[in-house]
Amino acid sequence: MSNIILCPGQGAQTVSMGKLWCEASEASRAIFEQADAALGDSLGAPLSTLCFQGPADTLNRTDVSQPAIYTASVACFAGWLDGENLTKNELNMIATAGLSLGEYTALHLAGAFSFVDGLKLVALRGKAMQEAAEAADSSMVALIGADEESANAVCDKARESDILVAANFNAPGQVVISGSATACDRAEVIAGEMKLRATRLSVAGAFHSPYMEPAAVQLAEALAATKIDAMSCTVMSNVTAKPHEADPDSIRQRLVDQLTSPVRWAACCEYLVQNNEEGTQFHELTPGKTLGGMMRRIHKPTKVQGHNEPIAVS
Repeated sequence: MSNIILCPGQGAQTVSMGKLWCEASEASRAIFEQADAALGDSLGAPLSTLCFQGPADTLNRTDVSQPAIYTASVACFAGWLDGENLTKNELNMIATAGLSLGEYTALHLAGAFSFVDGLKLVALRGKAMQEAAEAADSSMVALIGADEESANAVCDKARESDILVAANFNAPGQVVISGSATACDRAEVIAGEMKLRATRLSVAGAFHSPYMEPAAVQLAEALAATKIDAMSCTVMSNVTAKPHEADPDSIRQRLVDQLTSPVRWAACCEYLVQNNEEGTQFHELTPGKTLGGMMRRIHKPTKVQGHNEPIAVS
C-alpha cells in the first residue's frame, strides 16, 4: 500500500505532545534527545520539558511551538516506524505535505535535510516570526463560510490604508485573513454584514502577510547556508499547491515565499487526492487531529489515519 504523510503546523501544539511516543519507543526518545542537545537552553528550558510539561503559555509562543511541533512530529514518525518494525523504504511513502511549519517536517521526512538542520531552520523561523509579530500591532481572523472570492472581498472592503490579505485557505468554508489589528477589527464587522462568521485568532501576529518580510529576510540567509538534498518522494509546496521542484534553490525560495504568501492547504490536499491511486493511505502525525478534520471538509471520502498516540498505530 502507498502512504502519504501529513504534518501539522503551528496551533496544533498541546502540553504532553510526543510524551507517550517517547515512553513507547526508543527511536522517538532519540529524536527528542537530539533536539535537546541541538537547542540547549535557547528556549529557556529543554525542548522535551516544554513539550511534555509546558507551561502552555510558553509552549504557545511562536518561537517555542515551531521547533516543538517539528520535533514531536518527527519523533512520532520515528516511533511509528519503530513500532511497525519498518524502514522508511518499506513504508512506501509516495508523498508528504505539511501545513505551513509542517512543510519543514514534510521536507525532512523526504530527505531534503537532516533532522537537526531542519530543527535549526524552524527554531530560527519561529524566533524571526515572533520578532516580526511583536514589531507591529497585527492579528488574524478566521472566516467561516468564506471562499477565496468572498475572503478577498472582505479584505478589499476592510483594508483601507492598512495591510490585510488572505493568509490560509485551509478547507472549503474556512479561510484565514491576516493584517493590521485595526483592519482585522473592520473585517470582523464587514464579514458579519456578508453573513460570514468571523473569529479573531489567538496568535502573535499577522502570519503569511507582508508583516513577515523581516522574518523572510532572516530565513533566506539561513536557508542559503543549509544543504538541500534530493527528495525521495513528492513534497507539496504551500505556496504553489504543487510538488516542490527538485532544484534546491527553488525549494529555498518557496520556503522564503511561504512566510509572506497564503498557505493553499486545501489545494495541496486536492492535488494529492486527485493524483494518487484509490486506496492510498493518508496519515497524520502528532500533535492533534486538525489535518484529518480539514480533509473531511476538503474530500470527505479520503480517510486520514491519526498517529497522535502509539495506541493509534494499527
